[in-house]
Amino acid sequence: MIKIIEAASAERSEILTRDIQLESGVEESVRAIIEGVREGKDEALIAYTEQFDKVRLSSLRVEAEAIEAAYHAQDDVYKETLAAAAENIRAFHQQQVRDGFRMEKEDGVVLGQKITPIERAGLYVPGGTAAYPSSVLMNAIPAKIAGVKELVMTTPPAKDGQIPSFILAAAYVAGVDTVISAGGAQAIAALAYGTQSVPKVDKIVGPGNVFVATAKRMLYGVVDIDMIAGPSEILVIADETGEPARIAADLLSQAEHDKLASAILVTNSRSLANAVSEELEKQIPALWRHEIARASIDTNGRILLVNNIEEAVNIANEIAPEHLEVYLDEPFVWLDKIKNAGSIFLGKYTPEAVGDYFAGPNHTLPTSGTARFSSPLSVDDFIKKTQYISYTKEALQKAKDYVAGFAFKEGLEGHAKSILKRFEK
Repeated sequence: MIKIIEAASAERSEILTRDIQLESGVEESVRAIIEGVREGKDEALIAYTEQFDKVRLSSLRVEAEAIEAAYHAQDDVYKETLAAAAENIRAFHQQQVRDGFRMEKEDGVVLGQKITPIERAGLYVPGGTAAYPSSVLMNAIPAKIAGVKELVMTTPPAKDGQIPSFILAAAYVAGVDTVISAGGAQAIAALAYGTQSVPKVDKIVGPGNVFVATAKRMLYGVVDIDMIAGPSEILVIADETGEPARIAADLLSQAEHDKLASAILVTNSRSLANAVSEELEKQIPALWRHEIARASIDTNGRILLVNNIEEAVNIANEIAPEHLEVYLDEPFVWLDKIKNAGSIFLGKYTPEAVGDYFAGPNHTLPTSGTARFSSPLSVDDFIKKTQYISYTKEALQKAKDYVAGFAFKEGLEGHAKSILKRFEK
Protein backbone atom coordinates (compact mmCIF):
# COMPACT_ATOMS: atom_id res chain seq x y z
CA MET A 1 0.00 0.00 0.00
CA ILE A 2 1.20 3.51 -0.77
CA LYS A 3 2.62 5.52 2.13
CA ILE A 4 0.88 8.75 3.17
CA ILE A 5 3.29 11.09 4.93
CA GLU A 6 3.50 14.69 6.02
CA ALA A 7 5.67 16.65 3.61
CA ALA A 8 7.74 18.02 6.48
CA SER A 9 8.59 14.56 7.83
CA ALA A 10 12.00 12.91 7.70
CA GLU A 11 10.73 10.37 5.16
CA ARG A 12 10.55 13.12 2.59
CA SER A 13 14.34 13.05 2.38
CA GLU A 14 14.17 9.57 0.81
CA ILE A 15 12.50 11.09 -2.23
CA LEU A 16 14.89 14.01 -2.51
CA THR A 17 18.11 12.00 -2.28
CA ARG A 18 17.51 9.59 -5.16
CA ASP A 19 20.04 9.41 -7.99
CA ILE A 20 20.75 7.28 -11.03
CA GLN A 21 22.10 3.95 -9.84
CA LEU A 22 24.31 1.90 -12.15
CA GLU A 23 25.18 -1.52 -10.76
CA SER A 24 28.93 -1.58 -10.31
CA GLY A 25 29.05 -5.36 -10.82
CA VAL A 26 27.78 -4.89 -14.34
CA GLU A 27 30.74 -2.78 -15.43
CA GLU A 28 33.18 -5.69 -15.74
CA SER A 29 30.79 -7.64 -17.95
CA VAL A 30 30.03 -4.61 -20.10
CA ARG A 31 33.70 -3.76 -20.48
CA ALA A 32 34.39 -7.28 -21.77
CA ILE A 33 31.49 -7.03 -24.22
CA ILE A 34 32.68 -3.67 -25.50
CA GLU A 35 36.19 -4.98 -26.12
CA GLY A 36 34.79 -8.12 -27.71
CA VAL A 37 32.77 -6.13 -30.23
CA ARG A 38 35.59 -3.67 -30.83
CA GLU A 39 37.91 -6.53 -31.77
CA GLY A 40 35.51 -9.07 -33.27
CA LYS A 41 33.03 -6.73 -34.96
CA ASP A 42 30.16 -8.57 -36.75
CA GLU A 43 31.34 -12.00 -35.62
CA ALA A 44 31.30 -10.91 -31.96
CA LEU A 45 27.96 -9.16 -32.36
CA ILE A 46 26.38 -12.31 -33.78
CA ALA A 47 27.93 -14.44 -31.03
CA TYR A 48 26.65 -12.15 -28.27
CA THR A 49 23.18 -12.15 -29.83
CA GLU A 50 23.21 -15.95 -29.73
CA GLN A 51 24.47 -15.93 -26.14
CA PHE A 52 22.04 -13.38 -24.71
CA ASP A 53 19.02 -13.51 -27.02
CA LYS A 54 19.25 -17.23 -27.91
CA VAL A 55 19.06 -16.41 -31.61
CA ARG A 56 21.65 -17.28 -34.27
CA LEU A 57 21.51 -14.65 -36.99
CA SER A 58 22.80 -15.06 -40.52
CA SER A 59 22.60 -11.32 -41.14
CA LEU A 60 22.53 -8.32 -38.83
CA ARG A 61 20.97 -5.82 -41.24
CA VAL A 62 17.25 -5.74 -41.91
CA GLU A 63 16.60 -5.13 -45.58
CA ALA A 64 14.74 -1.97 -46.56
CA GLU A 65 12.15 -4.07 -48.36
CA ALA A 66 11.41 -5.97 -45.15
CA ILE A 67 10.95 -2.71 -43.24
CA GLU A 68 8.50 -1.40 -45.80
CA ALA A 69 6.68 -4.74 -45.94
CA ALA A 70 6.30 -4.69 -42.14
CA TYR A 71 4.58 -1.32 -42.37
CA HIS A 72 2.17 -2.43 -45.07
CA ALA A 73 1.34 -5.56 -43.05
CA GLN A 74 -0.08 -3.52 -40.16
CA ASP A 75 -3.78 -2.94 -39.77
CA ASP A 76 -5.22 0.38 -40.88
CA VAL A 77 -5.90 1.61 -37.34
CA TYR A 78 -2.28 1.18 -36.27
CA LYS A 79 -1.00 2.83 -39.45
CA GLU A 80 -3.35 5.75 -38.87
CA THR A 81 -2.16 5.98 -35.25
CA LEU A 82 1.49 6.08 -36.33
CA ALA A 83 0.76 8.73 -38.94
CA ALA A 84 -1.20 10.97 -36.55
CA ALA A 85 1.39 10.71 -33.76
CA ALA A 86 4.25 11.34 -36.20
CA GLU A 87 2.51 14.43 -37.55
CA ASN A 88 2.14 15.86 -34.05
CA ILE A 89 5.74 15.07 -33.14
CA ARG A 90 7.04 16.67 -36.34
CA ALA A 91 4.94 19.79 -35.88
CA PHE A 92 6.22 20.33 -32.32
CA HIS A 93 9.87 19.62 -33.04
CA GLN A 94 9.88 21.72 -36.20
CA GLN A 95 9.48 24.73 -33.90
CA GLN A 96 12.85 23.89 -32.34
CA VAL A 97 14.83 24.35 -35.55
CA ARG A 98 17.32 27.16 -35.19
CA ASP A 99 19.46 29.14 -37.62
CA GLY A 100 22.98 30.37 -37.19
CA PHE A 101 23.80 34.06 -36.95
CA ARG A 102 26.37 36.51 -38.33
CA MET A 103 27.56 39.79 -36.81
CA GLU A 104 29.47 42.38 -38.85
CA LYS A 105 31.17 45.27 -37.07
CA GLU A 106 32.23 48.59 -38.56
CA ASP A 107 35.93 47.76 -38.30
CA GLY A 108 35.54 44.71 -40.53
CA VAL A 109 35.26 42.08 -37.82
CA VAL A 110 32.90 39.23 -38.70
CA LEU A 111 31.64 36.93 -35.97
CA GLY A 112 29.12 34.17 -36.27
CA GLN A 113 27.75 30.77 -35.42
CA LYS A 114 26.74 28.11 -37.87
CA ILE A 115 24.49 25.12 -37.24
CA THR A 116 25.54 21.71 -38.57
CA PRO A 117 23.57 18.50 -38.08
CA ILE A 118 25.29 15.44 -36.69
CA GLU A 119 26.30 13.27 -39.64
CA ARG A 120 25.15 9.91 -38.27
CA ALA A 121 23.14 9.04 -35.15
CA GLY A 122 22.32 5.74 -33.49
CA LEU A 123 18.95 4.94 -31.96
CA TYR A 124 18.70 2.13 -29.43
CA VAL A 125 15.26 0.53 -29.08
CA PRO A 126 14.74 -2.00 -26.27
CA GLY A 127 13.14 -5.37 -26.97
CA GLY A 128 11.14 -7.91 -25.02
CA THR A 129 8.43 -6.45 -22.79
CA ALA A 130 9.88 -2.97 -23.32
CA ALA A 131 9.49 -2.70 -27.09
CA TYR A 132 8.04 0.76 -27.58
CA PRO A 133 7.25 1.99 -31.11
CA SER A 134 6.47 5.40 -29.61
CA SER A 135 10.14 5.72 -28.65
CA VAL A 136 11.14 5.07 -32.25
CA LEU A 137 9.07 8.07 -33.34
CA MET A 138 10.21 10.29 -30.45
CA ASN A 139 13.91 9.67 -31.09
CA ALA A 140 14.02 9.40 -34.86
CA ILE A 141 11.80 12.30 -35.92
CA PRO A 142 13.80 15.09 -34.17
CA ALA A 143 16.99 13.63 -35.67
CA LYS A 144 15.54 13.77 -39.16
CA ILE A 145 14.24 17.31 -38.64
CA ALA A 146 17.73 18.35 -37.49
CA GLY A 147 19.13 17.05 -40.77
CA VAL A 148 20.90 13.86 -39.63
CA LYS A 149 21.92 12.11 -42.86
CA GLU A 150 21.87 8.56 -41.56
CA LEU A 151 19.92 7.22 -38.61
CA VAL A 152 20.91 3.72 -37.52
CA MET A 153 18.48 1.84 -35.28
CA THR A 154 19.48 -1.21 -33.27
CA THR A 155 17.02 -3.46 -31.48
CA PRO A 156 17.25 -7.06 -30.25
CA PRO A 157 15.50 -9.81 -32.21
CA ALA A 158 12.62 -11.78 -30.72
CA LYS A 159 12.91 -15.51 -30.05
CA ASP A 160 11.97 -16.25 -33.65
CA GLY A 161 14.92 -14.20 -34.85
CA GLN A 162 12.73 -11.40 -36.19
CA ILE A 163 12.28 -7.82 -35.07
CA PRO A 164 8.61 -7.20 -34.18
CA SER A 165 6.82 -5.88 -37.24
CA PHE A 166 5.14 -3.05 -35.28
CA ILE A 167 8.61 -1.72 -34.39
CA LEU A 168 9.74 -1.89 -38.01
CA ALA A 169 6.55 -0.10 -39.05
CA ALA A 170 7.37 2.78 -36.70
CA ALA A 171 10.90 2.90 -38.10
CA TYR A 172 9.47 3.15 -41.62
CA VAL A 173 7.17 6.04 -40.67
CA ALA A 174 9.94 7.87 -38.80
CA GLY A 175 12.41 7.62 -41.69
CA VAL A 176 15.02 5.37 -40.07
CA ASP A 177 17.71 4.59 -42.67
CA THR A 178 19.33 1.44 -41.30
CA VAL A 179 17.97 -1.21 -38.92
CA ILE A 180 20.32 -3.60 -37.12
CA SER A 181 19.11 -6.73 -35.36
CA ALA A 182 21.13 -6.52 -32.14
CA GLY A 183 20.56 -5.35 -28.61
CA GLY A 184 22.22 -4.90 -25.24
CA ALA A 185 25.65 -3.49 -24.49
CA GLN A 186 26.95 -5.18 -27.63
CA ALA A 187 24.71 -3.02 -29.82
CA ILE A 188 25.92 0.15 -28.09
CA ALA A 189 29.52 -0.92 -28.65
CA ALA A 190 28.82 -1.64 -32.32
CA LEU A 191 27.31 1.82 -32.80
CA ALA A 192 30.24 3.46 -31.03
CA TYR A 193 33.06 1.69 -32.88
CA GLY A 194 31.40 0.42 -36.04
CA THR A 195 31.48 -3.09 -37.52
CA GLN A 196 31.26 -4.51 -41.03
CA SER A 197 27.44 -4.21 -40.86
CA VAL A 198 26.96 -1.40 -38.34
CA PRO A 199 28.05 2.12 -39.29
CA LYS A 200 30.00 4.03 -36.64
CA VAL A 201 27.80 6.83 -35.33
CA ASP A 202 28.48 10.19 -33.72
CA LYS A 203 25.75 10.04 -31.08
CA ILE A 204 23.61 7.35 -29.45
CA VAL A 205 20.12 8.04 -28.12
CA GLY A 206 17.38 5.89 -26.67
CA PRO A 207 16.59 4.05 -23.42
CA GLY A 208 17.73 0.63 -22.28
CA ASN A 209 18.37 -1.66 -19.34
CA VAL A 210 21.28 -1.40 -16.91
CA PHE A 211 23.70 -3.03 -19.39
CA VAL A 212 22.75 -0.54 -22.10
CA ALA A 213 22.97 2.41 -19.68
CA THR A 214 26.37 1.24 -18.42
CA ALA A 215 27.68 0.82 -21.95
CA LYS A 216 26.50 4.31 -22.89
CA ARG A 217 28.18 5.80 -19.85
CA MET A 218 31.44 3.93 -20.47
CA LEU A 219 31.56 4.87 -24.16
CA TYR A 220 30.78 8.54 -23.67
CA GLY A 221 33.73 10.35 -25.23
CA VAL A 222 34.11 7.77 -27.96
CA VAL A 223 30.61 8.79 -28.93
CA ASP A 224 28.12 11.32 -27.61
CA ILE A 225 25.00 10.15 -25.76
CA ASP A 226 21.67 11.71 -24.92
CA MET A 227 21.42 10.89 -21.21
CA ILE A 228 21.62 8.12 -18.62
CA ALA A 229 17.99 7.43 -17.83
CA GLY A 230 16.81 6.19 -14.46
CA PRO A 231 13.46 4.57 -13.63
CA SER A 232 10.23 6.30 -14.70
CA GLU A 233 8.71 8.97 -12.44
CA ILE A 234 5.46 10.82 -12.08
CA LEU A 235 4.44 13.51 -9.60
CA VAL A 236 0.84 14.72 -9.44
CA ILE A 237 -0.19 17.97 -7.74
CA ALA A 238 -3.88 17.97 -6.78
CA ASP A 239 -6.26 19.67 -4.37
CA GLU A 240 -9.60 18.67 -2.86
CA THR A 241 -11.29 18.91 -6.29
CA GLY A 242 -9.25 16.00 -7.64
CA GLU A 243 -10.96 12.79 -8.76
CA PRO A 244 -9.34 9.87 -6.89
CA ALA A 245 -9.92 7.23 -9.58
CA ARG A 246 -8.30 9.33 -12.30
CA ILE A 247 -5.34 10.35 -10.16
CA ALA A 248 -4.74 6.74 -9.14
CA ALA A 249 -4.83 5.70 -12.79
CA ASP A 250 -2.29 8.40 -13.65
CA LEU A 251 0.05 7.25 -10.89
CA LEU A 252 -0.20 3.68 -12.15
CA SER A 253 0.58 4.74 -15.70
CA GLN A 254 4.19 5.10 -14.56
CA ALA A 255 4.24 2.50 -11.80
CA GLU A 256 3.57 -0.23 -14.36
CA HIS A 257 6.82 0.58 -16.19
CA ASP A 258 9.27 -0.72 -13.63
CA LYS A 259 9.42 -1.99 -10.06
CA LEU A 260 11.82 0.88 -9.39
CA ALA A 261 9.48 3.52 -10.88
CA SER A 262 8.20 6.21 -8.52
CA ALA A 263 4.66 7.59 -8.35
CA ILE A 264 4.02 10.55 -6.05
CA LEU A 265 0.92 12.55 -5.22
CA VAL A 266 1.34 15.91 -3.48
CA THR A 267 -1.91 17.29 -2.10
CA ASN A 268 -3.33 19.60 0.55
CA SER A 269 -6.33 17.29 1.04
CA ARG A 270 -6.12 14.37 3.44
CA SER A 271 -9.47 13.05 2.26
CA LEU A 272 -8.16 12.96 -1.33
CA ALA A 273 -5.00 11.21 -0.14
CA ASN A 274 -7.02 8.48 1.56
CA ALA A 275 -9.34 8.09 -1.42
CA VAL A 276 -6.44 7.79 -3.88
CA SER A 277 -4.82 5.17 -1.66
CA GLU A 278 -8.04 3.16 -1.72
CA GLU A 279 -8.35 3.53 -5.48
CA LEU A 280 -4.82 2.24 -6.01
CA GLU A 281 -5.72 -0.91 -4.13
CA LYS A 282 -8.76 -1.39 -6.38
CA GLN A 283 -6.98 -0.69 -9.65
CA ILE A 284 -3.65 -2.48 -9.23
CA PRO A 285 -5.03 -6.07 -9.37
CA ALA A 286 -6.79 -5.31 -12.67
CA LEU A 287 -3.61 -4.27 -14.51
CA TRP A 288 -1.83 -6.62 -16.90
CA ARG A 289 1.45 -5.69 -15.21
CA HIS A 290 0.01 -5.72 -11.70
CA GLU A 291 3.06 -7.34 -10.10
CA ILE A 292 5.34 -4.57 -11.35
CA ALA A 293 2.86 -1.84 -10.38
CA ARG A 294 2.40 -3.40 -6.94
CA ALA A 295 6.13 -3.41 -6.25
CA SER A 296 6.54 0.15 -7.49
CA ILE A 297 3.69 1.57 -5.38
CA ASP A 298 4.66 -0.34 -2.24
CA THR A 299 8.36 0.55 -2.48
CA ASN A 300 8.53 3.94 -4.15
CA GLY A 301 4.98 5.29 -4.10
CA ARG A 302 4.27 8.22 -1.79
CA ILE A 303 1.46 10.65 -1.00
CA LEU A 304 2.81 13.87 0.52
CA LEU A 305 0.48 16.07 2.54
CA VAL A 306 1.12 19.82 2.32
CA ASN A 307 -0.59 22.94 3.64
CA ASN A 308 -1.29 24.55 0.26
CA ILE A 309 -0.61 24.28 -3.48
CA GLU A 310 2.28 26.73 -3.36
CA GLU A 311 4.06 24.35 -1.00
CA ALA A 312 3.25 21.51 -3.39
CA VAL A 313 4.87 23.39 -6.26
CA ASN A 314 7.96 24.07 -4.16
CA ILE A 315 8.27 20.37 -3.39
CA ALA A 316 7.88 19.53 -7.08
CA ASN A 317 10.74 21.90 -7.84
CA GLU A 318 12.89 20.13 -5.25
CA ILE A 319 12.08 16.68 -6.61
CA ALA A 320 12.40 17.75 -10.27
CA PRO A 321 10.29 14.86 -11.59
CA GLU A 322 10.39 13.38 -15.06
CA HIS A 323 6.61 13.89 -15.46
CA LEU A 324 4.68 16.52 -13.52
CA GLU A 325 0.88 16.63 -13.66
CA VAL A 326 -0.75 19.81 -12.40
CA TYR A 327 -4.17 18.29 -11.75
CA LEU A 328 -5.97 21.54 -10.92
CA ASP A 329 -8.84 23.60 -12.33
CA GLU A 330 -6.54 26.54 -13.15
CA PRO A 331 -3.17 24.93 -13.84
CA PHE A 332 -1.65 27.76 -15.91
CA VAL A 333 -1.62 29.95 -12.79
CA TRP A 334 1.26 27.80 -11.57
CA LEU A 335 3.19 27.26 -14.79
CA ASP A 336 5.75 30.05 -14.33
CA LYS A 337 6.42 28.94 -10.76
CA ILE A 338 7.45 25.45 -11.88
CA LYS A 339 11.21 25.50 -12.49
CA ASN A 340 12.26 21.84 -12.50
CA ALA A 341 10.41 19.16 -14.45
CA GLY A 342 11.03 17.09 -17.55
CA SER A 343 7.55 17.64 -18.97
CA ILE A 344 4.53 19.39 -17.44
CA PHE A 345 0.96 18.21 -17.98
CA LEU A 346 -1.55 20.97 -17.28
CA GLY A 347 -5.16 20.36 -16.34
CA LYS A 348 -7.45 17.48 -15.50
CA TYR A 349 -7.72 16.24 -19.06
CA THR A 350 -4.00 16.03 -19.74
CA PRO A 351 -2.85 12.63 -18.47
CA GLU A 352 0.81 11.82 -18.81
CA ALA A 353 0.03 9.10 -21.35
CA VAL A 354 -1.09 11.64 -23.97
CA GLY A 355 2.45 12.97 -23.90
CA ASP A 356 3.98 9.51 -24.08
CA TYR A 357 2.31 8.73 -27.35
CA PHE A 358 0.56 11.49 -29.17
CA ALA A 359 0.68 15.17 -28.20
CA GLY A 360 4.01 15.96 -29.87
CA PRO A 361 6.50 17.05 -27.17
CA ASN A 362 9.22 14.47 -26.62
CA HIS A 363 8.82 11.69 -24.09
CA THR A 364 12.56 11.09 -23.68
CA LEU A 365 12.97 13.07 -20.47
CA PRO A 366 15.48 13.66 -17.67
CA THR A 367 14.97 11.46 -14.60
CA SER A 368 16.30 11.13 -11.06
CA GLY A 369 16.25 14.87 -10.40
CA THR A 370 18.37 15.72 -13.43
CA ALA A 371 15.57 17.99 -14.69
CA ARG A 372 17.27 20.57 -12.46
CA PHE A 373 19.93 20.97 -15.14
CA SER A 374 18.96 19.00 -18.25
CA SER A 375 16.22 18.98 -20.86
CA PRO A 376 14.02 16.65 -22.90
CA LEU A 377 15.40 15.17 -26.09
CA SER A 378 15.04 17.70 -28.90
CA VAL A 379 16.32 18.80 -32.29
CA ASP A 380 19.19 20.48 -30.41
CA ASP A 381 20.52 17.03 -29.48
CA PHE A 382 21.26 16.33 -33.12
CA ILE A 383 23.07 19.53 -34.09
CA LYS A 384 26.43 21.12 -33.47
CA LYS A 385 27.03 24.84 -33.04
CA THR A 386 30.31 26.05 -34.54
CA GLN A 387 31.66 29.57 -34.06
CA TYR A 388 33.61 31.53 -36.64
CA ILE A 389 35.72 34.70 -36.45
CA SER A 390 37.29 36.97 -39.06
CA TYR A 391 39.45 40.06 -38.26
CA THR A 392 40.90 42.59 -40.66
CA LYS A 393 44.38 44.00 -40.16
CA GLU A 394 42.90 47.22 -38.87
CA ALA A 395 40.62 45.44 -36.41
CA LEU A 396 43.44 43.27 -35.06
CA GLN A 397 45.67 46.31 -34.66
CA LYS A 398 43.05 47.93 -32.42
CA ALA A 399 42.76 44.76 -30.33
CA LYS A 400 46.41 43.62 -30.25
CA ASP A 401 47.45 45.25 -27.00
CA TYR A 402 44.39 43.93 -25.16
CA VAL A 403 44.96 40.38 -26.43
CA ALA A 404 48.69 40.43 -25.78
CA GLY A 405 48.07 41.85 -22.32
CA PHE A 406 45.78 38.98 -21.46
CA ALA A 407 48.31 36.46 -22.78
CA PHE A 408 51.21 37.92 -20.77
CA LYS A 409 49.00 38.00 -17.66
CA GLU A 410 48.43 34.25 -18.07
CA GLY A 411 52.10 33.56 -18.74
CA LEU A 412 51.49 32.48 -22.32
CA GLU A 413 54.13 34.40 -24.25
CA GLY A 414 53.55 32.42 -27.44
CA HIS A 415 49.94 33.60 -27.55
CA ALA A 416 51.06 37.21 -27.26
CA LYS A 417 53.76 36.89 -29.91
CA SER A 418 51.30 35.31 -32.38
CA ILE A 419 49.49 38.66 -32.26
CA LEU A 420 52.49 41.03 -32.06
CA LYS A 421 54.51 39.34 -34.84
CA ARG A 422 51.93 40.54 -37.32
CA PHE A 423 52.85 44.15 -36.60
CA GLU A 424 56.64 43.94 -36.46
CA LYS A 425 58.48 45.91 -39.13
